[in-house]
Parts: sequence; C-alpha cells; structure tokens
Amino acid sequence: MSEEKKGFFGKLVSGLTKTRNSIVSGLDSIFSGFSHIDDDFYEELEEILIMSDIGVNTTMEIIEKLKEQVKELKIKEPEDCKELLIKNIEEQMDLGENAYDFENEKSVVMVIGVNGVGKTTSIGKLAAQLKGNGKKVVMAAADTFRAAAADQLKEWARRSNVDIVAGNEGSDPGAVLFDAIASAKNKNADVLLCDTAGRLHNKKNLMEELKKLDRIIEKEYSGCIRENLIVLDATTGQNALVQAKTFMEATDITGVVLTKMDGTAKGGIAIAIQAELGIPVKYIGVGEGIDDLQKFNSHDFVSALFTK
Repeated sequence: MSEEKKGFFGKLVSGLTKTRNSIVSGLDSIFSGFSHIDDDFYEELEEILIMSDIGVNTTMEIIEKLKEQVKELKIKEPEDCKELLIKNIEEQMDLGENAYDFENEKSVVMVIGVNGVGKTTSIGKLAAQLKGNGKKVVMAAADTFRAAAADQLKEWARRSNVDIVAGNEGSDPGAVLFDAIASAKNKNADVLLCDTAGRLHNKKNLMEELKKLDRIIEKEYSGCIRENLIVLDATTGQNALVQAKTFMEATDITGVVLTKMDGTAKGGIAIAIQAELGIPVKYIGVGEGIDDLQKFNSHDFVSALFTK
C-alpha cells in the first residue's frame, strides 16, 4: 500500500472507530457468547447491525442471506458465521468494473447535494485529482444561489490550475452550464464538473432546476458520458438516505460521494445507501486535504469497519 493510501486508510480506520467499536465488540460477544446458531443468535445479530446505522431493510437482507448460507453450508458454530457475514457485506458493496469509466471518456459530472455536506470542496478535490492524472478539466459554478459557492470553486480552480466558468450571484444556472459546455468543447476538455445549488426546502424549484440542467446537457453535449454524483455527509446517518431519495426524484443518480468519514461517522450508512438505493458509493472523504477524497474500495472499507 502506498504512503498516500496508508495515510488515507489510517484516517478511515480512525473515523470509523466509534462504529467499529460498537459493531466489533457486539459481534464478538455474540459469536463467542452463543454455543449454537438459533433464533436468539440471529436476533442479537440483527440488533447490532441496525444500531450501526446499516438500517432495518439492509440488515434483514444480510441476515436472510446468512441464514440461507448457514443452512446450505451446514454451519453449526456461530464463530464460523463471522467471516461469512463480512464477506457478504464486502460483496454487496463491490462496485464492478465500470464505475469510473467517466474518467477516461468525454464526460459531464453533475454534482448535487444539500448545502453544508462538502459538495463544492469535493468537486475541487476531484478536479485536482483528475488534473493530476493528466485530464483536461473544466468546472461550471452553477450554484449561483449561494454567494460563496462560486468564490470557493474559483479558489479550487486556481489551486488546481483548471478552467472555470462562473456567473454572477443569482444568475441563471442553466446559462452558466451552457457557457461551460461551450468552453469544454472549445478546449476539448475530458471532464466537465458542474456544481449545483443545494437547497432542499423548495423541492419543486430544485427539481425543475436539475431537470433543466439535464436537458441542457442532453441537447448541447450529447454523446458524452453522464455521471450524476450526490454528496452526502456520513455523520448524518439515516438522514443521508432521506436526502438521496429526494434528489433521486429529480434526476438519475449514478454514484455517491460520502464525506466526513473522519468525523464520528455512522459508518454503516455506506452499506445502507448501496443496498437500499441501489446506488454505489464511488468516493469517500476523510479530511480537508486534496488526497483525503479517494475512490471507494469495498475491501478497504469493510476491513476498516470490522477489523480491530
């Protein structure tokens, strides 16, 4: 593991300490405290997973699969269920081979999410990383509702040395995106990263705006790969699911950026998002630095969540 990856993994491990302590100590007491596998065993297991913010539906799915495997493999010892449980969760979160195709094709990445989750910062970090990998990046500051958003993005653009198209505060986000697409075409950019407004209190307007941005991309930049990433704050637990469901009504979401995993993260939420919404977690953030946003790796995540 590279030094950068080690540092990131260390922050992930430390961010998940609270969740891991409750899961691991609970699981250990179940796996060592029960002499055989019965309904009480499964009930205790269920309770621990739900308490870790994995959520009721996801927990039920995990338990049902475990029951089937125990029966099929004729497992008798509770301790033998532990590895099976961890492996199941890891497999459930596996991204498959095509999760990051957009990085290697002409693409538009629309980044959505409520204010305060680290949306603009995540775009800045993503831009810096793509640029570092030799990609030509253009950013669109289409969050014209929040005054500081464009300034924040301009600072990231300066730091990463990438082009940015921004309008004035209160200007039409569609017009900003339209100009940014023209700029991306003109500069033959590989990736266009688009920030969007994050106000959920006016759901109807938000939906209309996102649909309008979708239409502009379809019309002006057809043929490019589309990626719609939603940024969610891991420390909000199940509330993050509610936010994601609201945005899913407005647009097709293709992936999740899960930020603040270095806080007192309710780590199970990453598992719940994948299982309940069918949307893969593609990036996780564990801090303020550019390298503190990394591609999601199910093996690393499950190791950080379950290994003492």
